[in-house]
Amino acid sequence: MRVSGRSVRAELWDRIAASDPGLLRLTAGLRTVCAIALTLAVLAVLGTDVSHLVAGAIAAMVATFAIREKERPEQAVTLALGLPVGLASVSLGALLRSHVVAGDIFFVALIFSAVYGRRFGDRGTALGLIGFQVYFLSLFVGATVSALPGLCGTILLAFGSSALVRFALVPETPAGILDRLRRAFRARFAQLLSAQVALLDAGPDDREKALEEARDRTAALHETAMMIQGWLEQGTSDEAVARLVQRRIADAEITAERLGLLLLTARSTERADTLTLHLPGAPLPSGGPLAEHDGTTATLRRDLEALRLLLLQPISEARGTGLAQVRNRLLGYREEDNLPPGPTAVQDVFRGIGEASRAVLGLRMALEGPQDETDDTPATTRSREELHAEDAAISGSEEAQEEEAERTGLKRPTTRAAVQVAVGSSLAIVGGEFISSQRWYWAVLTCWIVFINTASTGEILVKGYRRLLGTVFGVVAGIVLAGLVGHHTWTAFALVLVFIFAMFYTAPLSFTLMSFFVTAMLGLLYTLLHTYSTTVLVMRIEETALGAACGIVAAALVLPVHTDRRTDELLATVLTRLDDVTDAAVDQLSGGPAVDLLDKARDLDQALADLRASTQPLTHPITPLRARRDTARYIVAMLETCAYHARSLAATAELLPEHPSIAADPRLRVAGRRIVANIAAIAAHVEDEHSTVRIETGPSITSMLKPGTLGAPRYDRVTDRVLRHLQRLDEAVAGLARPLKVPVDKPD
Repeated sequence: MRVSGRSVRAELWDRIAASDPGLLRLTAGLRTVCAIALTLAVLAVLGTDVSHLVAGAIAAMVATFAIREKERPEQAVTLALGLPVGLASVSLGALLRSHVVAGDIFFVALIFSAVYGRRFGDRGTALGLIGFQVYFLSLFVGATVSALPGLCGTILLAFGSSALVRFALVPETPAGILDRLRRAFRARFAQLLSAQVALLDAGPDDREKALEEARDRTAALHETAMMIQGWLEQGTSDEAVARLVQRRIADAEITAERLGLLLLTARSTERADTLTLHLPGAPLPSGGPLAEHDGTTATLRRDLEALRLLLLQPISEARGTGLAQVRNRLLGYREEDNLPPGPTAVQDVFRGIGEASRAVLGLRMALEGPQDETDDTPATTRSREELHAEDAAISGSEEAQEEEAERTGLKRPTTRAAVQVAVGSSLAIVGGEFISSQRWYWAVLTCWIVFINTASTGEILVKGYRRLLGTVFGVVAGIVLAGLVGHHTWTAFALVLVFIFAMFYTAPLSFTLMSFFVTAMLGLLYTLLHTYSTTVLVMRIEETALGAACGIVAAALVLPVHTDRRTDELLATVLTRLDDVTDAAVDQLSGGPAVDLLDKARDLDQALADLRASTQPLTHPITPLRARRDTARYIVAMLETCAYHARSLAATAELLPEHPSIAADPRLRVAGRRIVANIAAIAAHVEDEHSTVRIETGPSITSMLKPGTLGAPRYDRVTDRVLRHLQRLDEAVAGLARPLKVPVDKPD
């Protein structure tokens, strides 16, 4: 029973880690709630009135969530600088309260400065956010000059509480975050394996659901790998260790995705396209070799579950003959003699399990140190030797750095956004005064919010719609709650804390949900300030709609960045990164000099993530342009397919020259030349639609270079895989030509 209980707790913790990688959302919500609770407790002991309690809660919330730096010393400096900014902001808000025109002009100037300050990084963003939100606080509580000493003391207390919580009560270090992200990666890897088991067992009725689950789990694993990449520099003091972890994470991600593709191929009557794993709604082929081998299906299910067990088993419990036998059996599938009899597609799945087992072994060695080697078979020993050779190669590699040219003037995104939000806020102030001379600032707040983390008119439109939708539902909740707890001050404050936690916990997941919790919380705050009425909450809907409309109008008419232009810019960036990775990987596989391929691959992943986010207005369910939505989804899915094959080539090329089963072959330059030229041709067409350059098609890569002729003969499956990735990349790049309307030169 003791073992079972521990397993249940471990399983529950893995689920939490997988749902919130690094526990970043949980920490943000908990830290904010604790800072507010501490502030309220001190103010309650001092006997302050409700308006100071509300001001303290808002100030503590702002002082906590505005700080975004990763290093603790930088966080302390920003928090210290934020205090005088907040005090100056609330003082000016109180002094200008009776000077309406001057106050409005200053508010617009403050908004412009806050948005423009984003060009100075996390610190500039935080200080601008503190300045804006504290000025908003002064408007919300009706700050006056006579009340300034008390308000300044409240803000000072709020910042002190935030600092105490951040650095003492709920501390967070980059190393701790990275450690939790690693655990989240393993948990999500295990969830992907479970989804692949479900895909293996799926019948005709639940086949599409199983495929969609596998897609979601694959995307979640990739997201966690990207998050780890973002914390490696700060979370690891040793550069060699950081590169080793980066390498092992990349290996595990690639082998997991490859295993899913091989499983799809074994389930279909023909080879499955990688696009099936990336394009929502793509059908799952039926039939296939697995349909005729029930015993093989049972063996695959057993081995996938065993791989999941090896992945999640703690190091303290990962000893013993039983686990060693399981590990040896799975790693044995890397040897041709150990493969079960059956069709080639089915044997490829077992090979994929063997490669995934090797990736899991490498991941555990990198994260947990030396493993028990007592019961190793020759196949397991060989896998360890390969991993040690790769470790030595990684330790001796050098990093390459790239520089990006800065944009200047109004072309800089922060300058453009600052002008747009200033114009939109001016419109919101004027329009908001017509709706309510007391609550006009809600329109300004909405206009400000829809410009955060947006870069095109379409993104602002979608964000404004989500803000309005969340506000409408939040108003309904606020009306209900005000009637239930309106006369119970501390019950209302307790609910405010719950809503604040929910707001921060759901913010990265759903902007609509976040807006719902914000509005419901504000209904309670109005109740506490004795200014609540149904009319006030309905007025909030009107002001929110006005603010969103002003933001959309400003984005559309003032220095506009249309969605098409934005997506074309990001598409060109993705193609450039894809060209860089492919060209460098093929050159290194052909015997060229070693470069930092994994960093290039992650640059490609980041560019693709930016493109995926920018296409949300085109792929949103409410868009009336269905054909355009399908085209955008197809292009992004095809680029994800290209990125997968490029990552795989980069990961293989990084093994040269130490890996015993891979050797450079100059003939690969011939095979890669056409792919690189076609990527460049598509990029040229995206940047200039009048470009006359054409892509070339011709004989398949595998016909240009016969499988098995590359590299050392010991493991020809690895070198065959290189050719397959080149072939699939060539096909995927050619597949981009049709939706992007790039002319094609067909061979004679």
